[in-house]
This record gives sequence, structure tokens and C-alpha cells, in this order.
Amino acid sequence: MAKKKLVIAGGGTSGWLAAAALGKLFDRVFEVTLIESEEIGRIGVGEATIPPLRTFHRLLGIDELDLITSIQGTYKLGIEFINWARKGDNYFHSFGVTGKDCWACDFQHFWVAAKQKGLADQFGVYSPELMAARAGKMWAYKEHGLNFAYHLDAGLYANYLKQHALKHGVKRVEGIFDNVNIDPASGNIRSVTMRSGEEVEGDLFLDCTGFSARLIEGALNTSYLPYGHYLPCDSAVAVQTEKAGPPRPYTQAIAHDFGWQWRIPLQHRVGNGLVYCSRYVSHEQALETLMANLESKAITEPRAFCYKTGRRTKAWSKNCIAVGLAAGFLEPVESTSIHLAMSAILRLMKLVPNGTFDGAAVEEYNRQYCEEMDRVRNFIVLHYHATERDDSAFWRYCRDMEIPESLAHRIRLFRETGAMPLQEKELFQVDSWTQVLIGQRIVPQTYHPIVDQMPDEELKAFLQAMENEVSQKVSRMPSHQEFIDHYCKAEMI
Repeated sequence: MAKKKLVIAGGGTSGWLAAAALGKLFDRVFEVTLIESEEIGRIGVGEATIPPLRTFHRLLGIDELDLITSIQGTYKLGIEFINWARKGDNYFHSFGVTGKDCWACDFQHFWVAAKQKGLADQFGVYSPELMAARAGKMWAYKEHGLNFAYHLDAGLYANYLKQHALKHGVKRVEGIFDNVNIDPASGNIRSVTMRSGEEVEGDLFLDCTGFSARLIEGALNTSYLPYGHYLPCDSAVAVQTEKAGPPRPYTQAIAHDFGWQWRIPLQHRVGNGLVYCSRYVSHEQALETLMANLESKAITEPRAFCYKTGRRTKAWSKNCIAVGLAAGFLEPVESTSIHLAMSAILRLMKLVPNGTFDGAAVEEYNRQYCEEMDRVRNFIVLHYHATERDDSAFWRYCRDMEIPESLAHRIRLFRETGAMPLQEKELFQVDSWTQVLIGQRIVPQTYHPIVDQMPDEELKAFLQAMENEVSQKVSRMPSHQEFIDHYCKAEMI
């Protein structure tokens, strides 16, 4: 069977992530061509990731230590949230598992029971990743390793993927395309015409052109479902700063009166930015707030951009699949952007194993895409809505806004019973939901009665043993900086 021609429009992280995967794993199915131009800049703020990306890298045969070294990366054990539920609050959404569950209920039920009886410490002390993050420690790759993700330099990461893709036969076309040519009979994209006059034909096109969405929207007019009611932030400004001491093994998300600020430490610099709602603050004031809250000297000029949170009504339309920002945007508070691009690529490979796609495969692709986007949206909305802040118009709006009923039900159920029922294949699992809910001051009022079968002294000993185990494990770990220096220190550039 002849190979199908797959054309990726746009480079950057999403484009080269797709090219690296399809070039290596589907080289018998697709002849892959990627079009990009050095003239077009990248958004490049997706510098924090979540753990599933590591599995994807293993699938591609990428050596993790070589990757971390090459992209000047650091390790990420979770996210520290500051000032979200109340000013002065501080909690972690860490990776990994907190405590131990049983057949009838999850760990939070044991914790709630013990907390009500005065027998428990803070929820986070039973999480190795959380306690290691607070202590600035890191350990991986060996026995008793932590569950982690990365902080990465988006530009270096895209270039790393690019070299991987080219090594596996992906063809790169340099330049800008001016026209998208539609077949009048089928309505499919037949080709794109480059500014040079060259025509690049394809059977299947991936739109990785970012917010401009030149294929899925510009050529095919695929509609967009906005999430702005639930996620009111619509603007961001980003700047890079000098390295400020040893890098933290976690991302920081610091709430302000009209949005929130990120800090992402790399080996050679720190990525900073402020996400905000333009209805409540001017760009000038947002920029001033960001610059006043930097920990070190800025080394780049600030870059601003506007966005509209939401998703396509269909990510796969005709013979075009939107990947990355062209498919939708959920803002970076839980570092999901690169993951959602990865998920789109995996979905394609699972549903089109031989390169032949029909109506059923396209329908299933779109069903899974919409479901995933809406579920991740709900988790992000939780951060804004579950707040007690009333000190600014922005936070009053977030606290009082109407939220999706599926999310409202989940919050009510957790508050009233401590239960956290998840649907199949949800990205964020019980540990993530409970850490954010409890961190945002939504604590269950009751717990599963099976916990009462454990006498108080036994419950106390059960929790104390876990806390001791975590403490001892973390005490044996090197600092994050020491771990980097030993395993993957990059030469400074």
C-alpha cells in the first residue's frame, strides 16, 4: 500500500512533536512533510509539563537525561498555588500519590476522619512529591524515585524534536504558505501554495499554525466554542529573567487581583508571565505588576498576547486535524498545553493505524477530543471558582459565576461526602482533585463509615507511619540543584 502524504502546517512544539512521533512510529503509513518559516515567531510560554509526556518520550525512544541536558531543563514535582482561596494561602498540587486508599474509599476519607478527631497533620505531609518540593529535593530514575515532569525551554525543546524528526525521514519545507487550495468536489484541502510558488500536496493535514488556525478556521471555517464565561482571563505578558539561585523543583502560580503570575525555573534562566483579564485591568498595569514581582533581572523584552479560551466544535474537519493552539486553549495554570497536543497525536495514531480514515474514525476522534477538553476545562475552572476572595471585582466574578453542572455536582459531592467519582480516562485523577479542593478550602464534611472500623489509635498509627515514611524518604534525597549537577547539567549558553 502506497504511503499517504501527511502535511504538518507549522513548526513549534506542536508541529515538531507530531513530526517526531509520526516520522518514527508511522513511517510505513505516512510520508511526513512539515512546513515552517523562521520568520514566524513562536508563542513559547508552554515551558511546564505534566508527567504523561515522559511516557510519550519513551515511545519515541528519547533518552530522558540527554533531553533534560539539551533543553536546559529542570524537574517539576508539582505546582505551588499562592493567594488563590484567600490572600496568604499556600498549597501544592503535587504529582504522585498521597497516602493509601482501600477497596471502599480513597485516602482523603481516612484523613478527614483523623482531622476531625485531632489525629492528623496537614493533607500534604503524606505525599513524597509534595514534601520533596517544599524541601527543594529531587530523586528519580532509581528505586524509590518520585513522579515528576519537566520545566523546559520551549525553543530548545522544539529544536530537539526537530532533529529527532529529521533523523527519521521527515521532510522540512522552509517558507510561508499564502494559499490553501480546496478540492471543490469533496471540500477537502488539496494543497497549500508556498510564497515561492511551490505547491505542497497532502492527503491529511495537521494544522499546527497556533492561534491563527489557518487551515481549520481560515480555510475550513470550523467554528469555535468559547469558554470565556468560565475562564475569564484573555491576555498574558511573558518575560525571561536571570537565574535566581537554585531552581525550585516546582512551578509557582501566584494569584493577583486580576489574574495570576507564573514562575518556571530552568537551568539557565527563569520563565515568568502574568495571565490576566482585560476587563479588570489595563495591559500597562498588568505589565507593571509582573515587572514589580520578578525575583531577578529581566533579560528579554516583555511579550504580550491575547487569546480566547475554548475549543473547536470539531478538531478534525474534512481532512484536517487541528493540533495545539489551533485546536483550542485552556490557559497554562495546570501546564496542559503540550499534553493536549501530545494527546491529539496519540489519538490520531490509535484511530488511524493504517492511514485510512472514514466517518466513524473522525466522529470518534472528535468525541474524545471534546470530552477531554471539557474535562480539563472543568479542573481549571475549579481553581478560579473555589475561592473565598472578595477583595477584587475579578475574584468576586470567579466566585459567583455559574459553572458547568458536572463540575458543580462534583464539588457538592466532595464537600458533602468526600467521594470523588471519576470518569474513565480522565487526565486528572483523585489525588489531583483532592489536593486542589482541599487546598482551596473545600474540605469534606463527612467521611466513609468504613474508616470507623479502625480504632482511633490504629488510625493515628496508620497516618503517623505514612508521614514518617515520607519524611525519611525525602531526607535521603539530594537537593534539586545537586541532582541536576550530577545527572544532567547543561553547559550554560
